[in-house]
Amino acid sequence: MTVQAIHKRASLAQSNARRDAAHFINGTFTAGSTNRGWDNHCPVDNSVIGFVPEGGKVEIDQAVSAARAALEGPWGRMSVVERTDLLGAVADEITRRFDEFLEAESLDTGKPMSLASHIDIPRGAANFKMFTDIAKTISTECFQTPTVDGTGAINYGVRRPKGVIAVISPWNLPLLLMTWKVGPALALGNTVVVKPSEETPLTATLLGEVMNKVGIPKGVYNVVHGFGPNSAGEFLTQHPDVNGITFTGETRTGEAIMRQAALGLRQVSFELGGKNPAIVFADADLDKAIEGTTRSVFSNTGQVCLGTERIYVQRPIFDEFVCRLKQAAETLRLGRPEDPNTNLGPLVSLEHREKVLSFYRKAVEEGATVITGGSIPEMPEDLAAGAWVQPTIWTGLPDHAAAVNEEIFGPCCHIRPFDTEEEAVSVANSTRYGLAAAIWTESLSRAHRVASRMEVGICWVNSWFLRDLRTAFGGSKTSGIGREGGVHSLEFYTELSNVCIKL
Repeated sequence: MTVQAIHKRASLAQSNARRDAAHFINGTFTAGSTNRGWDNHCPVDNSVIGFVPEGGKVEIDQAVSAARAALEGPWGRMSVVERTDLLGAVADEITRRFDEFLEAESLDTGKPMSLASHIDIPRGAANFKMFTDIAKTISTECFQTPTVDGTGAINYGVRRPKGVIAVISPWNLPLLLMTWKVGPALALGNTVVVKPSEETPLTATLLGEVMNKVGIPKGVYNVVHGFGPNSAGEFLTQHPDVNGITFTGETRTGEAIMRQAALGLRQVSFELGGKNPAIVFADADLDKAIEGTTRSVFSNTGQVCLGTERIYVQRPIFDEFVCRLKQAAETLRLGRPEDPNTNLGPLVSLEHREKVLSFYRKAVEEGATVITGGSIPEMPEDLAAGAWVQPTIWTGLPDHAAAVNEEIFGPCCHIRPFDTEEEAVSVANSTRYGLAAAIWTESLSRAHRVASRMEVGICWVNSWFLRDLRTAFGGSKTSGIGREGGVHSLEFYTELSNVCIKL
């Protein structure tokens, strides 16, 4: 996006126009029937963006019924080509309305427009494009089977949509991670009911306009806003007509959803918490390691499930690494999302900031040396009410410290020295999480050797956040269940049946 376009959107972002959200059920926007809701606050300055209605059991029943009817009606009767052509049009319309999605995402999250314009919105569109290509080219197995009478049989596989999919998406990458689920679900013939995070309702709502504009049949894509317990989230995961549940978020919430999914034996796909390590060996290209680790720790203000919170640096380069990462952190510029020079936004909410600050305090109590940061930054008067926090680096914590073991989800990390490769692997894997890792080394042999021992779903070598959407994505241990991406999404979003024909 051009600087001129960003400033054009900036004037809109600073206007007094309200942006109320709405449920999107059966192709229609509605405030629902609960007469409850909440004000949506922009984390940049805590100003009220608009009102969000809270959905209840009635709205969930309506959305699931609409999704079921579309599945058994027009959407279910479409050919793969017809369906994927429509979804390709969805991707094109997101791109056409790029500025609107960018503004909505930045208002909800406070993230710099320079970040969202390069990652969030393009990936939101790409998730539809990529999975339509896969849906048109999937194949199944076929076997010639001998029979006792010698005539033989043919066995072949048929993939059918799983049905109505509950999509519960997080607030850190609202459009990207929602369409990462909606894209394959719809491309493979399912219908969806989306419950976006209560913190970030706008882009899920806006996508409803896109669905109507390109002619997606009513009921295929539905959105119900609300909270978790005793609200839209719980009613959705409990609903007997939901056939599968996909969720990205905290491990504790995933455990609660899994208990609900056990009723009726619904399948789940979870990407959950992480406490991701980076290992920096003495032979690493230090310039690359500092640049990559700065991004992996501080991008999106540390609110990235794949981000790095634990860094293990081989002792000969430890002091230099700490010094240079400190310098990099202190050059980050906090400010309004529309400012092209801003590269660090606020946290998503004041409530989340208090959680992050509680870890900042706890780290000091447990003996951390604060290399930089550790508190709330001084901000201009017009931004002082926002959810700002300093990028923070610690050293000196014991391995059992809370800041070393618990997911913080803020712009912070702990750096610890190590001596041997074996020690590095051991401490990196000494966590109940297993989502991602990064290894920095110029040794090809070490790269392969160490990467294969990382107990994670994805391991980068000399890079971070480099994604091929065809590859398997998910977490190990308490970081998730299942894999999505490429053909791996087939296992969750479809049911495989075998057809046996005796010749």
